Amino acid sequence: MTEVTEGAGLFIDRLDAIGIALESGFKRRLAQIGDVGRDWSAFVDSLATNHAPGTFAAIVIGTVLASALAFHGVRYLLGRSTSKALPSVRPLREIASAFLAALIIVILLRFSLVDEIERHVARVWGIAAILGLLFGRLVTGLLHSNAGQDLPGPRLASFARILAAGSAWGFLGLAALATLKAWNAGPALRDMTGLFIVSLPTTVLLVYAYWHHRKAIAMAVAGSEPRSTWRAHFASAWPTLAILALVGTFLALQIGVTVERPLPGLAMLGTLLLVLVAPHVDSAIGAWVERKADDPSTSLLAATFRRMARFAFAVLVIGLLAYLWALPALTAIGFNVTLISTRAVEMILVALVGALLWNVTAASIERVRAKEHREPDAETEGNTHAPRTRLETLLPLLQGTAKASIFVLSVLTILVILDVNVWPLITGLSVFGLAIGFGSQTLVKDIVSGLFFLLDDAFRLGEYIETSGAKGMVERISVRSVSLRHPRGAIATIPYGQIGKIQNYSRDWVIEKLVFRVAFDTDVDKVRKLFKQIGQEIADDPDLSGDLLETFKSQGIASVEDGTLLVRGKFKARAGKQFAIRKAVYLAIQRTFRENGIVAVPKPITFAAAADRLSGIR
Repeated sequence: MTEVTEGAGLFIDRLDAIGIALESGFKRRLAQIGDVGRDWSAFVDSLATNHAPGTFAAIVIGTVLASALAFHGVRYLLGRSTSKALPSVRPLREIASAFLAALIIVILLRFSLVDEIERHVARVWGIAAILGLLFGRLVTGLLHSNAGQDLPGPRLASFARILAAGSAWGFLGLAALATLKAWNAGPALRDMTGLFIVSLPTTVLLVYAYWHHRKAIAMAVAGSEPRSTWRAHFASAWPTLAILALVGTFLALQIGVTVERPLPGLAMLGTLLLVLVAPHVDSAIGAWVERKADDPSTSLLAATFRRMARFAFAVLVIGLLAYLWALPALTAIGFNVTLISTRAVEMILVALVGALLWNVTAASIERVRAKEHREPDAETEGNTHAPRTRLETLLPLLQGTAKASIFVLSVLTILVILDVNVWPLITGLSVFGLAIGFGSQTLVKDIVSGLFFLLDDAFRLGEYIETSGAKGMVERISVRSVSLRHPRGAIATIPYGQIGKIQNYSRDWVIEKLVFRVAFDTDVDKVRKLFKQIGQEIADDPDLSGDLLETFKSQGIASVEDGTLLVRGKFKARAGKQFAIRKAVYLAIQRTFRENGIVAVPKPITFAAAADRLSGIR
């Protein structure tokens, strides 16, 4: 209890210290407002002592213009040489253009300016201009790729222009602060410049962009249909989250300056832009993946890398954020950063390998499933409820088992990297599984029975079966049970251990036998010929002949009942396709009997049967 009290006291003291630091820092910054004019005069005098202000301004403006010219010139040359490149290569071309333009500017400044401070300041302004242009080009291309047929392209273009302008203002503002620091400007001038000229205008401009175009942004982040529910909710909330991130970053910067522990401006701006752009990049990657997800010409390796592109991007974003913020914080605390970095890289590699195996499994199974549907036969073509092949029936179970194994192995490997002894965990899980096995013998029986049912190929998805307790079309197969859809719509879920005997009505072929009651003096030979004629008509029907395996024919007199002949006919058809043929046979026999004067005799109703029916009605 004493330790808890001491800990609470220390926490309260820490909060008091932070409050005192904020109060004193706020008063200090208010007092510095009056010193801005003095610091500005001192800065101008210091600048004039070494160089004329006009000359310095010309150097800065010339460097910015030369940087922009170099960037666009390199873009033009690379664009001509890579005009036939894929759209996915364009961001790399923009980055390469920025790198080469920055290299050109650095080399030119190295030979054109002698003074080290001038060269440093000019180099900062040139790189800032190139970064602003690069970010603008990347954002414009990214949001243009997000604007599909159902997305508001003009609104996204306007948002991209405002976002590019805000980021360019931020980069150039950082260059201005670096210039003030290089020429030893006073703290009041640097503070007010960072607040009122850099941070506040950039934040206001970006907040306005996200609020004014929030609907278009939400649609762009959500992506094209179909989209998941969580993605739609995240997209609708993203403009608000982005505004909160902007305001939070602005407040964090100002709090750092107030307590005299300023945060690195370039890292903060880079982090902010990375977080703001990440959902749009993710949507663009998702659209790029979907464009060729079902293309059979794409190799398995290419399809796998496409599938894991979003995961790899998420890992990249987390890695960059950790590099910018987590490593410096851990270094300041005193942790072994080398060891942490090594283990982090190992965990990232394990995660990437696991994602690769996961997506290879998914892509392979999707291709096998697509191959099964690519050339449908006469039985399955145009029928979404047609019985599936044995492979299609087993694929979902195989996919689930493989993915679960990959996930478990990846988690165990990461635990091993973290120096966690996994053997007690594995042993505990084994004992727990054994206890579950003894306590859930029915569950084990269901799983084992289902395994043997599937190995025996007793039924498949889409087949019509009858068990000891239910009948219907197989709609879903899980590890423990099978779900049957009755023709009237009801679903029966039956554990494998309770199935018992199975009658499969959808496998291979069926023989349909039809019985007709005719008068005792009917010419049986004439009926046989008429049945043969009807069978030929059915066989000549192009809509039925594909499902007919043996034509309809007479089987003669089946029996005599109450002075009435029972004449029987039969045909052989594909399983599940006999109903349309039977309907056509009934219609043809009705018409043929009427044309040839053959009278069908109704089944007599005895008095006892009539009495039973009447009693049932009552």
